[in-house]
Amino acid sequence: MVSPAIALAFLPLLLTLIIRYRFYFVLFYRAFLVRIWKDCVTGLSREERAFQYVLTQATPGDPESILDAFDAWCSKVEFISNIGPKKGKILDRLLVEQSPLTVLELGTHCAYSTIRIARALPLGARLYSVEMDQRNAVIAEKIIRLAGFDDDTVELIVNPSDEVIPRLRSDYGIERLDFVFMDHWKKCYSPDLQLLEDCGLLGKGSMIVADNVLFPGAPKFLRHIRKSGLYEWKIHRATLEYSQGIRDGMAELVYQGIK
Repeated sequence: MVSPAIALAFLPLLLTLIIRYRFYFVLFYRAFLVRIWKDCVTGLSREERAFQYVLTQATPGDPESILDAFDAWCSKVEFISNIGPKKGKILDRLLVEQSPLTVLELGTHCAYSTIRIARALPLGARLYSVEMDQRNAVIAEKIIRLAGFDDDTVELIVNPSDEVIPRLRSDYGIERLDFVFMDHWKKCYSPDLQLLEDCGLLGKGSMIVADNVLFPGAPKFLRHIRKSGLYEWKIHRATLEYSQGIRDGMAELVYQGIK
């Protein structure tokens, strides 16, 4: 048993750690503890609970109201790692500047970023969104259609990204991707980017945007883009979505081709 004197000696250290890492403790509580408790109480997944909220709060056919409902739910009810409104505005700006016709999204999840991308695309553009989780894909499909986007604008592909990418040319007739948004498993960023390179799906000027490269982080991805010499790139620094005090960032890459 620890004596009171020893416990008191460690108290300043404990308080220092709590203060320094308070934002991470809050994130752990919101993202994991609340989720586990509500999973047990409701019998629904977090994504299903978010969909129910959006369904009651948003206006069908209005992408903006759906995004607003998601932002309200993630800020005030439960945490979901959507790109969020702050980093989302950076994504919006890049899409408007690029005006891409063929877009690939890796990591549909609840379709928040899918809707954000689709609403910014020019007439005639098409978004291919890849989600490996069947249960999440069912919810994403409902939200995409609730927002008013049909199969001609957004096609949802339910399979792991490393299986989809090599088949994009043969199965979907894609010769070149103008824009790629990565927000799936961070460990997949580097191998999936190299797959896109090896499959010849990137052309000069193709843009890749990757979220959460600083937290939770994608170090292998960042090492690859530094060493490959294939990209002009920069990091847009921000804070983690729906959180305070946790530094994060999005990587913006423009493919230059083999020199």
